[in-house]
Amino acid sequence: MLMNAQAYRDSLRAYKPRVFINGEQVESVADDPRLLPGINGVGVTYDFAHDEAHKDLLTAVQTSSGRLVNRMLHINDGSDDLLKKLEAVRLVCKVSGCAQRYLSHDALNAIFQATKRTDEAHATQYHERFMRYLYEVQEKDLTLGVAMTDAKGDRSLRAGEQPIQDVYVHIKERRADGLVISGIKSIVTGAPYMHEFLVMPCRTHRPEDSDFAVCCALPIDAEGITIIAKPAGRPGEEAAKFSNKYGQSTGVVIFEDVFVPNDRVFLAGETEEGGFLTTSYATHHRHSCIGARAGFGDLLIGAGATMVKANGLDVDRHSHIRDAMVDLITITESFYACGVAASIYCEEDPAGNVMPDKVYSNIGKLLLATKIYDMHKLAHYVSGGLIVALPGPDEDHNPETKASLDAVFSGRADISSDKRRDIARFMEDLTVSDQAGWYSVISLHGGGSPEAMKREIWRNYDVENREDLVSQLMDRGVYDQGQRVSKQPGRCCAKGCESPTKIS
Repeated sequence: MLMNAQAYRDSLRAYKPRVFINGEQVESVADDPRLLPGINGVGVTYDFAHDEAHKDLLTAVQTSSGRLVNRMLHINDGSDDLLKKLEAVRLVCKVSGCAQRYLSHDALNAIFQATKRTDEAHATQYHERFMRYLYEVQEKDLTLGVAMTDAKGDRSLRAGEQPIQDVYVHIKERRADGLVISGIKSIVTGAPYMHEFLVMPCRTHRPEDSDFAVCCALPIDAEGITIIAKPAGRPGEEAAKFSNKYGQSTGVVIFEDVFVPNDRVFLAGETEEGGFLTTSYATHHRHSCIGARAGFGDLLIGAGATMVKANGLDVDRHSHIRDAMVDLITITESFYACGVAASIYCEEDPAGNVMPDKVYSNIGKLLLATKIYDMHKLAHYVSGGLIVALPGPDEDHNPETKASLDAVFSGRADISSDKRRDIARFMEDLTVSDQAGWYSVISLHGGGSPEAMKREIWRNYDVENREDLVSQLMDRGVYDQGQRVSKQPGRCCAKGCESPTKIS
């Protein structure tokens, strides 16, 4: 069953999670206006699955079951699936800023791989359990929150060395019918309006810290779970031309003696496979992040071009504006191109799904993480200072000031002052507000810090192949003092080298 956005919102009423926002307990997640922009963002992934123009991207047939499922819950079969997922994420994020649900996809694909690997190494039955869970999630068309980033405590200490064990989620008790877990996950995207949480380890643990290598699924309202969240976007703010409708809440999720039945346990102490799960998820997620931030880049490019016109400038005559717009386009499309390359050069995993190329995925994510501030700077450059100088919306209808402000907001004769004002506030919302800061930080650290991406690039890039290339050139004499020295045919060329004829 494929839900639409309204059905998704209604489905949240069946859950009674313990959620706090700004010190107040939320009575109904589905009806709290502080969370509506986040619910709207996820809702885009549901509605587009029914839209004739988009459902080829937002739906897929799950090969193992033959079911039509939402793309955000699909286990990828090949390169085409990865390309469509990348395009789907860009599509929904150019509408919503960040549609959030692609994290469900990334976690499901990583757990699919890790459970298969764990079964083969330890003769467990995790993969069969997971497949039953996967089909249930796909059938109900659920949205899953990824509870991965532990609080971590003192970063210089490993999990088992922490004076407060709950800074990492861990197995507190092993029972015949399941596990009891406790601990804190500090950054959970969209936490209040998920259906379930996928609890996953956030790093590789040592064998002596096996209780921290746990992966399981829990309904959002399981007994013992508390969510402390931020509002999503800027709900109710008239000046927030974008984020009053679309935004994202993040939450701290506290697990206090939470029972997990065996059929929802997918890893329970297998540290090596837990490390594999962490890095596999990171690759899938960084690939998705590329599509997400390309969608955000589309918003900046569109807003920038509209602002340029409203200001009465012409990119064909004002080359400095054109150059800034081209730079913004180049940044956006260059990291997106890495996502395309990662899709095309994917690797088939022994579990049966495909993994985006690790090097291209991490390069693309590193580019967007470090260039997000340049994207904002370029958007500011082409927009001018009006985006931070204009008065608030309370003045828009003030008869004492409206006439003067209309003159301030006027630009090109064919563009109304109201439109110039609105696009300026739209750009302010995307690049100057607290939500703009959120987009920057989530781009920098979401899916891991830039340092983590650099490690993955270095670890997976075939440097030895390049070393061998140079060694072969040196053996052939090509590299010796910058000239070819062998005349033996086939050694450096088909005929052998001759001294150049002197030109008189």
